[in-house]
Amino acid sequence: MENRASMKDIALKAGVSKTAVSLALRNDPQVSKSLRLKIHRIAKEMGYVRNPKIGELMSQMRSSSSRSKHGILAIVNGNQDSKAHIDHPTIPAYYQGCKRRAEVLGYAIDKFWLYEPNMTSDRWVSILQSRGISGIVIVGMMRQNRIPEFFKPVVEAFPTTVTGVRTRKPALSFSCADHHMLTLQAFEHAIACGYKRPGLVIERSIDHLVEHRFTSAYLTGQQKYLNPDHHISVFDRYDEAKEKTKLFYDWFHEEKPDAILTLYHSIEKWLRSIDVKIPKDVGLIQLEHRKNDSNWAGMDQHNDVCGEAAVDMLINLIYNGEKGFPEFPRATLIGSSWVDGKTVNHAPSDSLPTPIWDQ
Repeated sequence: MENRASMKDIALKAGVSKTAVSLALRNDPQVSKSLRLKIHRIAKEMGYVRNPKIGELMSQMRSSSSRSKHGILAIVNGNQDSKAHIDHPTIPAYYQGCKRRAEVLGYAIDKFWLYEPNMTSDRWVSILQSRGISGIVIVGMMRQNRIPEFFKPVVEAFPTTVTGVRTRKPALSFSCADHHMLTLQAFEHAIACGYKRPGLVIERSIDHLVEHRFTSAYLTGQQKYLNPDHHISVFDRYDEAKEKTKLFYDWFHEEKPDAILTLYHSIEKWLRSIDVKIPKDVGLIQLEHRKNDSNWAGMDQHNDVCGEAAVDMLINLIYNGEKGFPEFPRATLIGSSWVDGKTVNHAPSDSLPTPIWDQ
């Protein structure tokens, strides 16, 4: 029997999620045109043939779910910006994932903003009950990881999960990118590209939101792959540097990184302003690669898949009748994948670099 490539095989070669491959092969506009063309090309090269029976079944499922809803899920924008689900660089991807998974499972969605003015706990509960809400997913709590006091009674009344970052004191079950692993992988790719002194530029408040998993993974990478004389300090004052770029330039000239891992596109502008050539002089690696990052190399966090996972967790809570803050919150961490780009000297090798203790 002839072996044909699967969507998983295509996803691995393209460096994207299986969901992205599925959407691209259906020419879904949620996937950029360039990526759709790339995935179609890879699928053709690998001899992928779509199973018509599976396509027919999925079409029936989508049609059925659109006609018969099991209930309504509330997707709550937890960001201080009321339009973050539209305008934010990354939060819309979580929304897309939540919406897509809810529809597949037969649920409608209703959107809310956590910081809607004049909303008390009682009013929240009343509105959600009147709209027939079965459960809640909170998305995009970027500036804090605490549930506001006024919303805690709402959580006690409805099954609730979080996606993006975890909450603490009290905690909810959540799904998010594996920030530690993605940073370590980015570091390993930098070493595989031939860089000797990768640096990390981050804002400490963002690192704090993810329990310092960006910096802890970066320091782990230094200890694992670099001699001590190539270790450099983390620059964690990005917000200050936006107002006073001299802070960044002082760090850059003192530490002399030959590659920078970061979340911020402005680093490229800052470096070019002092005649640093990218990637000839310094490589740049994006820790949260987005669809419009066509030139950047970096890690795709698959935030849409994080949203899907949050809905899966929520449906489980609904079916089990679980409300409130769990005694043992559960975590679903989503793996990231490398995306090649023009901001590094060359694509890394497929093999991992050798740890310093094995050299």
